[in-house]
Order: sequence, then structure tokens, then C-alpha cells
Amino acid sequence: MVDVEGTDDREVLNVGDSAKVQASWLPDGRRALILAEAGDHRRVGVWDRTDGTTRWMIDNPQRNIEHAFVPPGSRQPVAIVVERQGARDHSALLNLDTGVERRLPSVAGNLVPLWQLDDDTWIGQFFSSTQPTDIVRFSLGDVRPAAFTSLTRVWERTSITKSDLAPAEDFRWRSVDGLEIQGWLYRARAPQGTIVHVHGGPTGVAEDRVNAEIQFYVAQGFNVLAPNYRGSTGFGLAFQESIKQDGWGGREQDDIRSGIEALIGAGIAIPGHIGVTGTSYGGYSSWCAITRCPPELVAAVAPICGMTDLVIDYETTRPDLRSYSAEMLGGRPDQVPERYRERSPIHFMGNIRGRVLIVQGLRDPNVTPENVRAAGVALQARGVEFQTLVFEDEGHGISRPKNQKVLYEQLVTFFGDAFRS
Repeated sequence: MVDVEGTDDREVLNVGDSAKVQASWLPDGRRALILAEAGDHRRVGVWDRTDGTTRWMIDNPQRNIEHAFVPPGSRQPVAIVVERQGARDHSALLNLDTGVERRLPSVAGNLVPLWQLDDDTWIGQFFSSTQPTDIVRFSLGDVRPAAFTSLTRVWERTSITKSDLAPAEDFRWRSVDGLEIQGWLYRARAPQGTIVHVHGGPTGVAEDRVNAEIQFYVAQGFNVLAPNYRGSTGFGLAFQESIKQDGWGGREQDDIRSGIEALIGAGIAIPGHIGVTGTSYGGYSSWCAITRCPPELVAAVAPICGMTDLVIDYETTRPDLRSYSAEMLGGRPDQVPERYRERSPIHFMGNIRGRVLIVQGLRDPNVTPENVRAAGVALQARGVEFQTLVFEDEGHGISRPKNQKVLYEQLVTFFGDAFRS
């Protein structure tokens, strides 16, 4: 903490060298709400700057708390606590004077309070896979979506209707070591194949939220699975940190493959009619899928800004990201060269039997275009045919609407052709 002139720098709270801590001020300017890691869970407390004490108010390993914050401009000593249950957000109001917690009823979707108008009325964010993100006014006495008042009037601003959007189904399976993995399954009305859409991060998460790319695939006749492999956020701190046991390219890739196998076992997907795509770590996972999975399982992949050679990625990425690579792989390339080699898809391009479309932003500072050049050389050396789709005005990920339109349409054509061949 520092004063307004940047002096009087002092430590507020230290809960361990490897633990992360967040804080936000209460309206009195004297106390701060603390969200801190504590072993395999997160706890919530209040720090008082007058005496330096911390009072922990929620410290329960059984609770999967993802966020805690004081609403901006709040006049009351109330915090919003967001807990993930069953892969969805559930919110509670925590009185920081009394410690009394009021949990909001579950709704069809996700509701996060943002601003208190009076004792009973709040402004919040409401969303799901069939409900575009909306800012709503709601009463604590009647927490039903039908009773919400939309402030953004989102449905008046689009020609899309609720029936046009595919709902996200909670789909679960066991990975190779018995760990339960969750994903969101979207079903097409007359499916011509399945696309596995892998989120990036790896500490990201696939949510029950409108995803334009996924909805487009479903509308074009593809089932979609969005897996939350180990390392994803939203399933507890222990699950999030478990990816570090193996590092990149470990059992989280087994989580994705076993999800594909679970779809086949459930009669939802057909071998040879399955494709994988994703951006960043999702792109890396796409490369892992086509080089590791049995060739009859995955027919095509479209890695977007995905790492291929982890040594090249380490050497060409932003300098501030190299320590993350070293943490996830147990050291630098010169310290653990074999680990970098065995986890780099570029060394296993000869295993590829399906189709490959490499997508890259040429201004990407994270996963640089050098990854594409090196992958192309390796593929050509092994006689593997591939396609490329590059965007000169994109960085890490394809984010411009005009480019997304091109990308999504080409991916639909690419996967459709692969499944028909």
C-alpha cells in the first residue's frame, strides 16, 4: 500500500510466497476486503489498516470461491462473493460487519450482483448460453429471470431469438486417472460431425455463456464440446493447480482425448467425424490431438495461434512470459531439454493422418509466426499436407469482427470437407 504521492510503501498482507492475494477497499476507507489463496482453496477476510489485523470470514475448503469484491461506490459494508457450483456461478451478499451471508437463489443461468440501489434492489449481470450478457435490475425478494428488468434491452438490439441459440449441456466424464472432467456440450439439430473447442490459458474456462464461434458451428450443423480440462479455473484451486503436476502437454491432453472418447461412447460423436480447434493453449491442444490421438479418432484440426515447438516458443515469445513456460515445464530449455522435446508437437508431425489448417495472426507477440514457419518445414519434411490462414492485422487471437467472419466460415468449410472425405 502507498499513499497518494506514491510514498509510505508498506506490505498489507502476506499469506505465503506462492499464494495470490487480491483486495478492494470498503466504503469507510479504513478496511479492505481480502481474497487470498490458502492451500487448496480461497478464503475471504477483512483487513483493518488502523491496527493491521485480518479477520477471516469465509475459510472453508469445501467452498469453491472464485471472486469476492466490494461493489464500486457502495455505501454499505457488503461484499459480493461468487462461488462456482456445478460449473455455474452462484452469488452471495456478505455483510462485513456482522459476517452474515445471504446466498441468492439459483437461476437458469448466471447472476452476479454489481451495484446496490437500496436494501432490496440491485443491479446485476445476467447471462447464459441462450441469454446474451445483460445488465438487469432485480429484487432480492423475487430473484427470477422473469422478474428481472433489462437495462440494456439486449433482445431489442438483435434479430436473434432465444430459440436460435443452442443451450449448453453439462457433460462430464472420467479422465485416464479417474479425475472427473466437465465440459459444455452443444447439440446441432442434424449434426454432420463434432468440433471440440478447447479454451486457452490454460487457466481459462469454458462458461455457460453465449460464444459466437460455438453458436455459429452449431447453427451450421456441428455438435460442439467445450472441455474444462485440468488447469481450468472455476473448479477449485486444487483443480486449477493440478496441471502443474505434469506441466504443459501432460494429463490435461488426456482429459481432452477422453472427452472425445466419452462422446463416442455416448453415441454423440462418430470416429473420423471429429475435429479440434482452439486459440493459444487451445491451439497447442489441437496440435497435441492430431499428433497423439489414434488417427481414426480425429479427422482434422485447426490450431489458432498455437505453440508447436516449445523451445522456439520460449525463445521468441515476450520475455515476461518465459518464466511461465519455465514454471510449467520444470525449467528452461537448456535445463530440461528432453521435457521440452517430448511436449512439443513439432517432433511428432509424422503421426498426422488427418487434415491440418494452421491459423495465425502475423502480429502475435506471444506465439509468434516463427511457430508457423517451423511447423510448415516439419510438415513438409514428413510429406504431410496442410493449409494456412493468416491475418496480417491480428495479434494473439483473431479478434476483429471482419476477420472472425472469414475464420468461422472457413473453419466450417474445412471441417465439413474433412468429415465428408
